[in-house]
Amino acid sequence: MALNTEKNVYTVLFACIMVIVVGSLLAYLATGLKPRIEENERFEKQQNILYAMGVNENEGEGSVNFIPTTEVESVFTDYIKEQLVISGGEITTDDEAYLIDMKKQLDALKRGNPARLPVFIGEKDGKKYHIIPMHGKGLWDAIWGFVAVDEQLIVQGIYFDHKQETPGLGANIKMRYFMDDFIGEQILDGERYVGIAVVKGNNDPLNNIKDDNEVDALAGATITGNGVSAMIRESVNLYRNYFESIRSN
Repeated sequence: MALNTEKNVYTVLFACIMVIVVGSLLAYLATGLKPRIEENERFEKQQNILYAMGVNENEGEGSVNFIPTTEVESVFTDYIKEQLVISGGEITTDDEAYLIDMKKQLDALKRGNPARLPVFIGEKDGKKYHIIPMHGKGLWDAIWGFVAVDEQLIVQGIYFDHKQETPGLGANIKMRYFMDDFIGEQILDGERYVGIAVVKGNNDPLNNIKDDNEVDALAGATITGNGVSAMIRESVNLYRNYFESIRSN
């Protein structure tokens, strides 16, 4: 007896079989690729932290080139001398602090729970860098990054990334010309931890003034810029006690 493929039962049955087959295939691929995905995530975090402290393969004025994944683990070990975790007023060492999910830690703080806040101590050319992670909200979704300061709390480098900002506008927070503007800026205004604001109509568009706690905004990206400002300010205040310990040494 021939199967009547024109009946609705056949269509539903065929759809169910396809869902099961495709779902099983995707689950199998996800399981098989999980180690590679996790490895790539580790490499990316190491690359971002190193980039913030100026360890990269940039050439010319416009490129954003990271240490290659084939080399990043060894380079990370060479430059990052110590990884710390601040929790409950105590500071401990953790060689995998870079894997801490900052969003989860901020969510824990919002719920009134303790958080684990990572800090990375780097050294390059005889100079010490203190690097902290940042996480915030842009126009459409999450933004994040790392900022490196010296022992005078002057920014030595920064890295931004985003999940879904507008191409050519807010997405430009990860362009080199924008990130480089933060180098040399101060996160202190006198004794106040104010961070660095992304300001529309800034009177210093070339960012030659480094003690105004401001950089020039991206055209057409006001909300994303405000998100960056808030992210830096909140992150700086989150690590205030740690920064105070740096200043007192």
